[in-house]
Amino acid sequence: MTGMLTSFRNCAGSSFSRTPLFWIAVIWTIEAYNSRNKQHFALEQPKRISIDTRCSREHPTMRAEPLLTIAPLASVGSMAELYAIALMQAETAAMRYERLAQSEEESFGPVRCVFEVLTQRERERADSICLGSGASQRKRPDPADLRWKPTDLVPVQELSDVGNSSLSTAYHAWALAVRHRERTFIFWTYVAALATDHAVRSTAEDFAREALIDGNILRRERRLAWRSMRQGATDRGSAPSEPESAALLESLLLKDVVLWSQQLTPVERDYLSTLRPSPLPPVLEPHEAIVKSDTLEDIKRRALRRAEQLSNLYLDEADRAADQNSMEYAQNMAAQSIARLAGLRSIALASTVLP
Repeated sequence: MTGMLTSFRNCAGSSFSRTPLFWIAVIWTIEAYNSRNKQHFALEQPKRISIDTRCSREHPTMRAEPLLTIAPLASVGSMAELYAIALMQAETAAMRYERLAQSEEESFGPVRCVFEVLTQRERERADSICLGSGASQRKRPDPADLRWKPTDLVPVQELSDVGNSSLSTAYHAWALAVRHRERTFIFWTYVAALATDHAVRSTAEDFAREALIDGNILRRERRLAWRSMRQGATDRGSAPSEPESAALLESLLLKDVVLWSQQLTPVERDYLSTLRPSPLPPVLEPHEAIVKSDTLEDIKRRALRRAEQLSNLYLDEADRAADQNSMEYAQNMAAQSIARLAGLRSIALASTVLP
């Protein structure tokens, strides 16, 4: 990516070109570059699958659809409008990052630290935008200057994929932040390409350049997190880990769900009995004490983690299937497993523990 942008700079001269055609070329080339290099990125990044009830399977740093699916609805007509858009996007990003930074889940600690840093960066960006608006317009950016709703550069769904996953790591958080800055870069190149006012075009190019520099900084953090994660796995050596056999994981998950169900209401146990591919079997004594040393919270977290791992395994099997029947079987198992994961998560949030 850096080499590609360097070649663009060389073509444009000592600084970024001021022509709309140049920016359109940048956008097209970046999207084509991303499409051609999916396999290259996959070698650097660990497999990441995010699950939701709509059966989406997406990597947080690279999705099947383009980074920016909705281009600016119109050209930006004034500096006041430009600063209003920039401030709204920075404040929205800070607010959404902060929600994850405030997570109290103990296992979310390393990821929470990343979002604390990202929140602070977006707040500083918002302050810088206000200073720029004050110097240029002699006023703070005003939402009243907006003529259309700014493009959402930090979608809630992407953040919830990381926040809801028990498999999230600091690497995944940094990778998502990189994606957001890449999307910001493309957004401002669109704005620059469509602008008819010289000042608007110049400032939009500055915002694009800032996003590009930020992206490079965040990529370094992503690489460090990746190396740290790999080193941690090496240091653990032969430490016990979850099996990669779907059949064995299903068996372990079922045991966890049985233990969990002993502390649930009859209605919730009935619901668990409908969740496939391994529904809760009927029990003669539905409410027994947990005999293992694990706490109920430990059992719930472990069950959710294993349910998510199974969803990932079935999706991987569908990708690797050698024939149509195998693919359809794996896809069916994946769909059931994803629905089960959503059901377990809903029970974990709303279950009533029996006295």
